[in-house]
Amino acid sequence: MGFFEKLKNGLSKTKTSFDEKMNNVFSGFRKVDEELLEELEEALIMSDVGAETSSMIIENLKTRIKKENIKEEEGVKEALRDEIKQIFDKTDCELKLNTKPSVILVIGVNGVGKTTSIGKIANRLRKDGKKVVVAAADTFRAAAVEQLQIWSERSGCEIVKREEGIDPASVVYDAIKVCKEKEADVLICDTAGRLHNKKYLMDELIKIKKVIDKELPEADKEILMVLDATTGQNAISQVQAFKQTVGITGIILTKLDGTAKGGAVIGIVNENQVPVKFIGVGEQIDDMEIFDSQNFVNVLI
Repeated sequence: MGFFEKLKNGLSKTKTSFDEKMNNVFSGFRKVDEELLEELEEALIMSDVGAETSSMIIENLKTRIKKENIKEEEGVKEALRDEIKQIFDKTDCELKLNTKPSVILVIGVNGVGKTTSIGKIANRLRKDGKKVVVAAADTFRAAAVEQLQIWSERSGCEIVKREEGIDPASVVYDAIKVCKEKEADVLICDTAGRLHNKKYLMDELIKIKKVIDKELPEADKEILMVLDATTGQNAISQVQAFKQTVGITGIILTKLDGTAKGGAVIGIVNENQVPVKFIGVGEQIDDMEIFDSQNFVNVLI
């Protein structure tokens, strides 16, 4: 199955929800007027896009309709697709892993699918011919290390792990050492799930980042936050908190196939100016794709 088909399947609940609301707006289409745009804005808000972002999209759409003299239903839909695509394209979705080694630090709250995402990304990078080392720096849960061990074996990557309860930053330090010795291309660091309002846990993340910056000052670094698509609009405050604490270079969007709230990612990207870099479109090891805004928008509308 190609990516577009996987994305279509993964977004099916969100697409059904979107289609239903769009069809309601356009079912009695007579002309492009203020009433139509108000209904469109309401449909976007009801699709979890968020009030602020929905309002911005509709304002831009108004200007465009006037400028381009759009009078047909398909013209409005095409302009809407383009406005949403532009939100994604304002941020840089490209993954920057050009140094040897490069680092991917994976962060997020509990239960969003960090470990699974790491396994899938490691598998993808290995298929691209890269030598990958994984650091099991979630030393809080023994199950996380075991799970990561299984994913590492499946994807053919080396794992660096230590006993439960050890300082996570020391695991990352050891993993960097292994990367240098083995001349690995990419180091992927797992971290424990943490609530964004727990200061001591956020301080732990800062410490991990300092170790990476000190030991690999010239390396390309991606700090990717895993977001569970079922969270919807509540994810905005999560992203803001992590962005302020350690900086985020991108988002990994997971569990899309289990929710009708996938539209929330439009507001999340717009309000935080953080790009989506990976998107999980299923349960299998190959079901992690580099985000493509055009495909996403085409499936959605």
